[in-house]
Amino acid sequence: MSEKPAVRISYEDQGHKGRFVARITGVDGEGELTISKTSDVLVIADRTFAPDTLRGTGAALALVEALIADARAKGYRVIPLCPYVRAQSLKHPEWVDVIQQ
Repeated sequence: MSEKPAVRISYEDQGHKGRFVARITGVDGEGELTISKTSDVLVIADRTFAPDTLRGTGAALALVEALIADARAKGYRVIPLCPYVRAQSLKHPEWVDVIQQ
C-alpha cells in the first residue's frame, strides 16, 4: 500500500476574498479553495479545484480541512456554496460547529 504524498496548504488573503492553496513537492499544478468573506464571522466557500495532477492525492480534502481548522481558530462560520465543500460537510457531522446550514 503506497503512502499519499504530503500536501502543503497555504493561505492567501486578498481582502474580501481569499484562497487556500494545496501543493505537493514534485507535482506540477496547485489546488485551491476560494472563499468570499461576508463579515468577520461568516465566509462563503465558493469553489474547490484540483488539477488532474493532484487528483487522488487527498489535496482537495486537505483544502477543506484547512478551511474548517481556520474557521475554528478564528471563530467564523462557513456557508458551503461549493458542491465539494457541501458534500464533505455532509460526510463530517463533527464540522457542525462551523458549517452554516
